[in-house]
Amino acid sequence: MNVLQQTMERIQGLDQEMMEKARERVDSLIKPPRSLGKLEELAVQLAGISGEMYPVFDRKAIIVMAADHGVYEEGISSNPQEVTYAQTMFIAKGITGVGVLAKTAGAEVVTVDIGVKGDFPNDAGVIDRKIRQGAGNIAAGPAMTIEEAIRSLETGISIAEAEIQKGANLLGTGEMGIGNTTPSTAILSVLGHIPAEEITGKGAGVGSGGISHKAQVIKKAIETNRPDKDNAIDVLAKVGGLEIGGMAGVMIGAAANRVPVVLDGYISTIAALIAVSIEPKVKYYLIASHASAEPGGKKASELLGIQPVLHMEMCLGEGSGAALAFPLVDAACRIMKEMATFSEVGLKI
Repeated sequence: MNVLQQTMERIQGLDQEMMEKARERVDSLIKPPRSLGKLEELAVQLAGISGEMYPVFDRKAIIVMAADHGVYEEGISSNPQEVTYAQTMFIAKGITGVGVLAKTAGAEVVTVDIGVKGDFPNDAGVIDRKIRQGAGNIAAGPAMTIEEAIRSLETGISIAEAEIQKGANLLGTGEMGIGNTTPSTAILSVLGHIPAEEITGKGAGVGSGGISHKAQVIKKAIETNRPDKDNAIDVLAKVGGLEIGGMAGVMIGAAANRVPVVLDGYISTIAALIAVSIEPKVKYYLIASHASAEPGGKKASELLGIQPVLHMEMCLGEGSGAALAFPLVDAACRIMKEMATFSEVGLKI
């Protein structure tokens, strides 16, 4: 039995009894019913994950998976592919968007090379878990082998569990990879049975052929590889990406350890679709941060069945949305512990 299978078998459902108690307390707090909206639902979910009425998530880490994509050769991006390497270095230095926002949230950023073209210096602060020098060109063949897809998932599991063993009790997912909205949209097209034209966006910068060319590349990738929509690992291997598999693995590993995971935007949500397709109980442990500006973002959230809590018109990636949403997790815990109930203040409602 491989690591992926062993980890999946450890994933359990939420603590329903504790969730009922949490809902009773939320409903009795000194406020109009449901007036704190999604914050109340989040508080109940966190009680179910932790098995505690008053959980504390004081050790936060955002795991950023970085990888390149051979489909870049099809002219789907206006950005140089070398940006993946450079930006991964900058993420590790803490000077990019996620680094600054993570500091605001009191979170650590863990930068992982799971498939970047080129090798990083030993002192770069980037964890070397490279599976290959970038995914294959999905317009011409598979992104990776089935074995490599499983390795990407197991890499995410091992990184998540290493952070949890060091004390992390709340994780976020982020990514870096020029061109990765293309495989993400291919995955969504397959799993959601949605025409590529309906969900293809500009990403970080679309190539000279425009969105229509990008959509045609995605269609070609699906026609060339014929991924099995009922087999998420097959979909990941044929039209996905190494960092997408890595993030999915983080979610699976966190769920096995009863640790909540805050998703970033579009690409993190696609990774969540892979993870939940592999093991549906992973969904219980996921928190969607923000509604991506990518056209496929809404469709991906709907397919996953988890609605984002923030609407910021963001599309940066890197885990930036997860960092912004971390304080909402803290807020949900605080209302449970620090708000009084009507009975505690002597009121009968």
